[in-house]
Amino acid sequence: MNAAPLEMSHTLPDIAPCEHIAGNEKFVRKALALQGRYVGPHGRSLMDITLDLEDGAPIGQEEPLRDFFAAMLLSHENSFKQVGVRVHAPQSAEIGRDLEAILERAGGHVSYITVPKVRSAREVLWISGLIEHHLRRAGISRRIPLHLLVETPEALESLDELSRLPQVESLDFGLMDFISHLGGAIPADCMRSPGQFDHKLVALAKSRIALAALGAGKIANHNVTVDVKDPETAYADAYRARHEFGYLRMWSIHPEQIDPIIKGMTPSREEIDEAKEIIAAAVSAQWGPIQLNGRLHDRASFRYYWALLQRAGESPS
Repeated sequence: MNAAPLEMSHTLPDIAPCEHIAGNEKFVRKALALQGRYVGPHGRSLMDITLDLEDGAPIGQEEPLRDFFAAMLLSHENSFKQVGVRVHAPQSAEIGRDLEAILERAGGHVSYITVPKVRSAREVLWISGLIEHHLRRAGISRRIPLHLLVETPEALESLDELSRLPQVESLDFGLMDFISHLGGAIPADCMRSPGQFDHKLVALAKSRIALAALGAGKIANHNVTVDVKDPETAYADAYRARHEFGYLRMWSIHPEQIDPIIKGMTPSREEIDEAKEIIAAAVSAQWGPIQLNGRLHDRASFRYYWALLQRAGESPS
């Protein structure tokens, strides 16, 4: 897309709108095989895969899972190179070994690292140091983006600091853990819809995370839909998360959720066509104010529609 004189304040990270999590061999191989079904305009998959070290292995079986994940990252099955790893929480004794085993064997193939139960920027800086240490030992020169799971009240209070860290690419809302940390003050049915959107405290937490992320030029990543039997629920959750709260990415926990999440998280054909019409008229007017279909548009709305087309991977012409 050609440059436009729109003085864009932030360019958001160009990452897939769906993040599918998998924690064992069967689910990982199936997920890798599915990535090719969801290829976007630029040849990248609209579905990232997160290999789950935090919840994927029974206690005592962490090492075989690390070995398998490293092998999958290096394998021909990882054809899109869009695979991240969720490590254990900073408070866990397992996180150091997670980073060592994955990064020193396959650090060049890790798209991002998801860190759960983050509480402070200090923890993130410590983890960043560990990552750099293991990458150096492996002779790898690159920065791996961090995705931070906001699951605790402490993280909510640290949002501004967390979002401004340059290595952070997204802030992810961990709804169920967040509610669990509040001692029963929020009803359990708010772990699903409609409560997760309508309860005032949960809605406030979602809003604060999205504002902090977007204000720092990062992506806000929405929590899972626990109803895996009805794909329409995943679509409805993704649509509300995007249109009401500003989330541009969402977790998937079942293959049937991937397609509806992508549809709910990305601009529709109607939105894209409208944006193209407005930008084409703006170009013809040399970016001066225009009137189209009875509405006035100027550079404020041009910025919006230009960004929408960028996100959709579409050309304005």
